[in-house]
Amino acid sequence: MQWVKVLGGVVGAAALLGLGIIVGHFAIPKGADSPAPSASASQDLDLKILETVMEQLDANRIRENLRELSKEPHLATSPRDEALVQLLLQRWQDPESGLDSARTTEYEVLLSFPSKEQPNRVDVVNSTGAVLFSCRQSEENVTGEQGGPDVVPPYAAYAPPGTPQGPLVYANQGSEEDFKKLQKEEVKLQDSIVLTRYGGVGRGAKAVNAAKYGVAGVLVYTDPKDINDGKSLPNETFPHSWCLPPSGVERGSYFEYFGDPLTPYLPATPSSFRLNSDNASGFPPIPIQPIGFEDAQVLLCNLGGKLAPADWQGGLGCDYNLGPGFRSNGIFPEDGQVNVSVHNRLELRNSSNVLGIIRGAVEPDRYVLYGNHRDSWVHGAVDPSTGTAVLLELSRVLGTLLKKGTWRPRRSIVFASWGAEEFGLIGSTEFTEEFFSKLQERAVAYINVDISVFANATLRVQGTPPIQSVVFSAAKQISAPGSSGLSIYDNWIRYYNRSSSVYGLVPSVGTLGAGSDYAPFIHFLGISSMDIAYTYDRSKTSARIYPTYHTAFDTFDYVDKFLDPGFSSHQAVARTAGSVLLRLSDSLFLPLNVSDYSETLRSFLQAAENLRALLEQHNISFGPLVTAVETFEGAATSFNQRIATLREGTPDPLQVRMINDQLMLLERTFLNSQAFPEERYYSHVLWAPRTGSVATFPGLSNAYSQAENTGHEPAAWAEVQRQLSIVVAALEGAAATLRPVADL
Repeated sequence: MQWVKVLGGVVGAAALLGLGIIVGHFAIPKGADSPAPSASASQDLDLKILETVMEQLDANRIRENLRELSKEPHLATSPRDEALVQLLLQRWQDPESGLDSARTTEYEVLLSFPSKEQPNRVDVVNSTGAVLFSCRQSEENVTGEQGGPDVVPPYAAYAPPGTPQGPLVYANQGSEEDFKKLQKEEVKLQDSIVLTRYGGVGRGAKAVNAAKYGVAGVLVYTDPKDINDGKSLPNETFPHSWCLPPSGVERGSYFEYFGDPLTPYLPATPSSFRLNSDNASGFPPIPIQPIGFEDAQVLLCNLGGKLAPADWQGGLGCDYNLGPGFRSNGIFPEDGQVNVSVHNRLELRNSSNVLGIIRGAVEPDRYVLYGNHRDSWVHGAVDPSTGTAVLLELSRVLGTLLKKGTWRPRRSIVFASWGAEEFGLIGSTEFTEEFFSKLQERAVAYINVDISVFANATLRVQGTPPIQSVVFSAAKQISAPGSSGLSIYDNWIRYYNRSSSVYGLVPSVGTLGAGSDYAPFIHFLGISSMDIAYTYDRSKTSARIYPTYHTAFDTFDYVDKFLDPGFSSHQAVARTAGSVLLRLSDSLFLPLNVSDYSETLRSFLQAAENLRALLEQHNISFGPLVTAVETFEGAATSFNQRIATLREGTPDPLQVRMINDQLMLLERTFLNSQAFPEERYYSHVLWAPRTGSVATFPGLSNAYSQAENTGHEPAAWAEVQRQLSIVVAALEGAAATLRPVADL
């Protein structure tokens, strides 16, 4: 059951590596019938193997994978979700295209579901309680796929049960600033029901912010201005275009953190301590329920009160007013109220991760991880099945080469299908908690391919700076879909680019937040991570994400007709991610460039210069930060020079191992578990959430913003100094990690 058992003792690697290199715990079962090619300690990336993999990744197979994966709803822990667990096991245990081993790990986790006996409701009622209007409880069945018994009705996962009732107020996106503006306009919020639109802040934050102002309940909808470029009529939306139909409702988790709510920092195994759900934090404080924009239109277009600001207006074809209550010439009485009835329940459920292992020939104790979650809210064709379809095709091609005995990677590859991601990255987080020490010691990198295709215009990559070079190398060697004749790299640079002080014009690589399963790997474990996808042309749409996100309209036909006809973008992602995977698993020297962190640090330092004068007024010296950045830059340059020198010769295995370990461990040096005590799992001092306005080191920016708002409060400025010291210590530690290992 446990991954530890998969990673059993390996013999023979020590003899291959020599010089006392410690081996890991991956092992092929004794009955494995895949002979390994003769391994050599100097094994490097085989370009012929790479080319073979690129050629064999088949768009039609990806398409058929997606058809199978998305043919039924597969909410986490549902029977269909468990059936997909068995499908993955069957594929990864196939005698002709399977991996060395495959198995599941199971966790008992707290999930949230709507009640079948008491469906959630949103009604407009008059002063006597008579129902005047009811919002839809399910989406319109426009293709025959939205009305099945396994389609979970729209709900806000982890929203508490309750039946609040009050006058309606429009609160834009439900941000802290939005509520302050309402307060300034003297709009009464106490005991009201607020209507908010998706975007701006996280789902759960809307309820947290509302509760601070005495709001009784929250409604959330997707405005066609934000998702459909203003289109809202049935004949303008799916199935006639990629736009969200009027009845479409975005489901989602409203839990503030990630991981199982009852076992923070502990794996949700049977023996683990669990919080009482009444004492667990991170749940919305008041009832909240999502609705479609056709129902939001009825509510908003009849709302009274002052006209909402221009930037609060949307695409429903009427003026948005603030409320409270309805207008005198509308369809509802002025004193009409909105009743929100939420009957969600919490349940402990068993959720499975599926792990597929290819043991490394030379360094079996170094792991390159490639993951994607499996669960969806409904059919989940785009999210997450485009990613799982690619995962299955990539593992099939590599498994076939493995079974033929023509290839085995230098390092071990771990494929993962995470469970219960939609409820808060639960499967991946529990995995990182259970194998925290092993992963920190041995994981080289984590590749995440969740939604592999948002649309078919260009590649989009998010990641930590050292992964930039390996992604660029892969993208330059693969042709972009279509007839442009460009590489994926050259096509990418047309859509998203930045000016680099080192390289000139390059594609933009985004930073990693907490939107998918990479979050625990980078923020909690400090493992170099990336997220790879194809996406849309931002000049042609203002949609904040693909329009049918988390709705019952996210189906196979939606992908096949509108996102990627022919599945060439899926194939492009498979080739890009596959090339990155092979380069990380097979290259003699890990293709991570530590100097690419220097640009980030220099930009953070330049932004921090804006704080310098005020810092020094409070006797906080800026000099150590400048010195620390310069020290890191020097160490990174020297480190790259040492690698270049070794490449020119014939390095012995221990020299290679030491360099690679320095490359692998650099990201860990930026962790400080005490840096953000108010945040759960966030310990990376460069990539933690930044709430301050200055785009610099997040802890420093946040503390400075807080201190500036409190005036001359000594404790606030002491926290600024503490955060600056944390950054300096991390940078000094990172520089020390890059120096020759004999230099203590």
